[in-house]
Amino acid sequence: MLLEQQRSLHEDLERLEQGIADRMREEPKMIRERLNRDHEVSQLLDQIQKQSAELLPLYEDKSGARSKEILQISTGDPFDEFYRQLADIKEHHSRYPNEQAENSEQWYKPRKGEDQPYIVENMFSGEEQYGRFFDLHANHESYLNLPDAKRFGYMQYLEMFDKFVPGQGGIKRGEKLTDQYFKYLGELMEYLESFMRRTRPLENLDKVFSEWDTDFEKAWEKDEVPGWQMDKGSKPSGPAKALSTAEAVWCEACEKEFKNENVYKGHLNGRKHIKAAEALEGRGAMTLGSRLKERAVAEREFRIKKLASAMSTERDDTRVNVERRQGMTERERQQELENFYNLSNQQAQAVEEEVEEGGDDKIYNPLKLPLAWDGKPIPFWLYRLHGLGQEFPCEICGNFVYRGRRAFDKHFNETNHITNLKRLGITNTHLFRDITSIEEAVRLWDKIQRDEKKNNVDEGSIVQMEDADGNVMPEKVYLDLQKQGLL
Repeated sequence: MLLEQQRSLHEDLERLEQGIADRMREEPKMIRERLNRDHEVSQLLDQIQKQSAELLPLYEDKSGARSKEILQISTGDPFDEFYRQLADIKEHHSRYPNEQAENSEQWYKPRKGEDQPYIVENMFSGEEQYGRFFDLHANHESYLNLPDAKRFGYMQYLEMFDKFVPGQGGIKRGEKLTDQYFKYLGELMEYLESFMRRTRPLENLDKVFSEWDTDFEKAWEKDEVPGWQMDKGSKPSGPAKALSTAEAVWCEACEKEFKNENVYKGHLNGRKHIKAAEALEGRGAMTLGSRLKERAVAEREFRIKKLASAMSTERDDTRVNVERRQGMTERERQQELENFYNLSNQQAQAVEEEVEEGGDDKIYNPLKLPLAWDGKPIPFWLYRLHGLGQEFPCEICGNFVYRGRRAFDKHFNETNHITNLKRLGITNTHLFRDITSIEEAVRLWDKIQRDEKKNNVDEGSIVQMEDADGNVMPEKVYLDLQKQGLL
């Protein structure tokens, strides 16, 4: 009964579409509910693809069974075919008399209630908080165990885990070909990909990853992968290093910057430089096998950079959260974690109670104090301790009002304030702390520019020259008079 199978698959597809529509009709407020809904929709979409894959061969009808069944129905006595199919149905139920009939309308409807388990309940660790933050502690430990790796703290590691250039905190190129470093990159890449799949279940990530692979292939063929270029002599050469000062010198063998030429020459006789120079020469005649290994390492580094840039918001939130938790005790961290797990259920119950009671029971808050995590006003002593009664408006940030001196001082280092200053043409932003007016900022920047122009003294006016009569004048004036024959 191929036609009945087709009809059943079409009915199932319609119910799947209706189930997706029912879930997307409402936008959950909590991140756990929203993420759980997205994963349910993703599972329904996978089920649609599976059912469609079963339905397509039936329409292709390569065996001709569907055409034969249609021909049997359309020709001859229709009652004979009807009673034949009825006999098949009776025979099936006689074989399986205890088979239960299921209500297909309830298969894909959204189920709500405290007894219903969440799909995302076991997907994330407590540190990740349902996809809000990274949990890179294990990767940080693996990085610290690498040979010659700099001893960064966890906060610094969050800022530089995708920076692989030696001058920016990365490991030297010759030490990247070890199995330990390759395993570290694989674990970091696997975690970031897993985190992205768990937090973005509705995106076509396979397509995104394939595009990144294509970009890497093109960059590798053109020898444009940063840190893995080959020069004319087939020697590995890193990217063009931006030196900190004009007098600084970059040592290619040691992959290190020196303050001036004298310091650079002094280190040339050292054992470390001689060893690094020999290793650099040894990499000159690079074999095909080592180049393939470099390609594998470079591909993982390229993928990690792309993943980190795609999840920059989660990365910034992680840095802020780690900085905040560092000022807490272990007991406060555990309490916060327990409160976070209980928050969703408490707020869901609160919403249900408000709906049932009609919103008559309101929180008494005559002083208009900020609300804590439990939805209740914070204590008044805590309100005064943090100075939340003081308001600090910032015109540069779009007249946003910051409550409390601590939040106001902190926002000068945030991306929003720095970006708005750069839009005004101000590049040296650290000089504009505590300045919130656009007019004052522009006026101060103009004054700084004028002072810099005044300080740029012409070198020709510094050197003084004296003629035969004892007249002293700048070198430029002296040379001009000498050319005219007036001296």
